Amino acid sequence: MAQTSKYAVGDKVVHPQHGAATIVKKVKQEFGGKKMDYFVLEIATEQLTVMVPVDKVEDLIRPVISKTKAREVLRSLKGEPEEAGANWSRWYKVLNEKMTSGDIFQVAEVVRDLSFAQQTKGISPALKRMLSRARLTLSSELAFSLEIDEEEAVRRLDRALPKVEPVE
Repeated sequence: MAQTSKYAVGDKVVHPQHGAATIVKKVKQEFGGKKMDYFVLEIATEQLTVMVPVDKVEDLIRPVISKTKAREVLRSLKGEPEEAGANWSRWYKVLNEKMTSGDIFQVAEVVRDLSFAQQTKGISPALKRMLSRARLTLSSELAFSLEIDEEEAVRRLDRALPKVEPVE
């Protein structure tokens, strides 16, 4: 019995761990002696394909946000950044949870907070990698949502982020 889904080949979707993706094909794969249908996702930001079982797809991916939501996300970057305070490891854990939440608004908060921290205090190499990943995740979904290329999405992202004057 073939599983049906609200998604189809060609759809633009978001995978919580990898960001924006396109469903490039549907395949049958035998796994553990059981034949199953899988969607093959091509991740927009990396040379990576991910296979998602069709019967679990609703739990694992979500649709790309609307243009209206994309504009809200960009506006949210102007919000007050949350700072690490004294407990860096706790902050890192919170940021990491936001990154894997699949919620683009939480990813935007990571971009905002780490961009602010980088401009005011400097951040560790691990946080720089997280910021870079968060920016990629955010810009790839904005590009899909607003139907613009990746470079334009990055420009809009940078324009939306508040400029911080370094403290002397």
